[in-house]
Amino acid sequence: MSAPSLTDHPDQPGWRTPRGRPSLSEVFGSIKTRPTGGFWRKLASFLGPGYLVAVGYMDPGNWATSLAGGSKFGYTLLTVALLSNMMAILLQALCARLGIASGRDLAQACRDAFPRAISWPLWLLAEIAICATDLAEVIGTAIGLNLLFGIPLEIGVLITALDVFLILWLQNIGFRWIEAFVVALLAVITVCFAVQIALADPNWGSVIRGFAPTTEIVRNPEMLYLALGILGATVMPHNLYLHSGVVQTRAYGESLPERREAIKFATIDSTIALMFALLINASILILAAATFNKVGKTDVAELEQVHSFLAPMLGSAIAPTLFGIALLCCGLNSTVTATLAGQIVMEGFLDIRLPAWARRLLTRAIAIVPASIVTIWYGSEGTAKLLILSQVILSLQLPFAVVPLVMFTASRGKMGELVAPRWVTALAILTAAIIIALNLKLLYDVATG
Repeated sequence: MSAPSLTDHPDQPGWRTPRGRPSLSEVFGSIKTRPTGGFWRKLASFLGPGYLVAVGYMDPGNWATSLAGGSKFGYTLLTVALLSNMMAILLQALCARLGIASGRDLAQACRDAFPRAISWPLWLLAEIAICATDLAEVIGTAIGLNLLFGIPLEIGVLITALDVFLILWLQNIGFRWIEAFVVALLAVITVCFAVQIALADPNWGSVIRGFAPTTEIVRNPEMLYLALGILGATVMPHNLYLHSGVVQTRAYGESLPERREAIKFATIDSTIALMFALLINASILILAAATFNKVGKTDVAELEQVHSFLAPMLGSAIAPTLFGIALLCCGLNSTVTATLAGQIVMEGFLDIRLPAWARRLLTRAIAIVPASIVTIWYGSEGTAKLLILSQVILSLQLPFAVVPLVMFTASRGKMGELVAPRWVTALAILTAAIIIALNLKLLYDVATG
C-alpha cells in the first residue's frame, strides 16, 4: 500500500492553512500495512505506536506515586490506576483519530488552527512539560545505573543524554527498530516484575477487591492526594503529541475506507498497549502493598529505599537487582519516547527547517539540559522531591493539550467524515473535566502544603 502523500490528502476547510511537511517526515508512511488479508495480519502491521505511547504511562514518575500508594494504603488505590488507564485509552484513541483523519499531529493542528498569540504559548507549555517528563526519566535512568553499577548520579545523568544517538541510528535503519527496541525493554520489565510479584506472594483476593471503586478514597484526604498523584502521573501531555505523530508512520492509504480502517487498528493497538501499561503500574503498586504495607512500612517513596528493602523483605538477593534492571529499562524507554515527542512538538509548532540530525540534537538538548542541571544541582537526596515536582508541572500543562485535542476531534469541519462519534466526544469532555478538576485540586493541595 502506498504511503500517504501531501497532495492527495483531502484537507478539510476548517484548518487555517493547508497541510505542510508531515509529522516525523523522515519516517512518515515508511511502514507498509496490509491492504488485504485477515484481521490479525492487518493488526500486526499496525502494532507498535501504541507501545511507544504506553512507555510514558509507566515512567519513573508513575513508579514514585504507585510505590507510595501501595506502601501507604495497600491495594486500595488499584481502582485509581484502572480509572486513569481507561481515561488514557480514550484520549489516545482520539490522538490516533486526529493523526489519521487530518494528517496532522496535535502540535501541527494547534499551529494550523490557532493564531500565533495562542499557538506559541501552547508550544512553550508543551516544551516545559517535555522538560518535566525528561526530568523524571533522567532521574530514573541515573538511579538505575547507580543501583546496578554504582555509577554516580551526576555521571548517570550525562550518560542518558547519549540516547539521542541511539535514536538517530535506529531511525536511520528503520522506525520498526525503534519499536522493537521499546518492546524488548518492556518484555524485560515484565519478566522482572513477574518474578518479584511471585516472590512477594500477594493476597490475590485483596488485589481483585482493590480494583473495585470505594468511597474511602474521597473520605480520606491523604488517600485522595495520592490518588490524584497517580492520575496526574498517568495521563501525560507529551503522549498526546507523540501518538498523533507516530501513528502516521504507517502507510495506510488516503481513501475514506482505508483511513477509517486505520483508525480502527490504531485504536486497538493503543488499547492493547495501555492495558499492558496498566499491568506494569498495577504490579508496582501490588509489589509495594505485598512487601511494605504488609509489614507496616508505610512511608516508602524513594526508589533507592525500595531497592535496599526488597532483599531482606522478600528473602531473595535477586529481587533488588531485578528492580534495578526494570527501573533502568523503564528510564531508557521513556527517554527514547520523550525525545520523539520533543521532535514532534518543536517541528509541529514552529515548522523549523533543519537536517534530521540537527533537529533531533536541538530538541533533545532543549529537554535534557535543564533536566540534567536540576538533577545534578539537587543530587541524590532530592530525587523524590524532583519526581513530585515533575508531576506537578505536567498537571499544569495537561489541560492545554487535552482541550485542543477534544476540540479538534469533535469538529466536523476539521475531521470531515472521520469526526469522533458524539458519545466518544461526550466521554472525552467528561474525562477532560475530571482531569482538569482533579489536577487543579492536586495543585491546590501542593500549594497549600
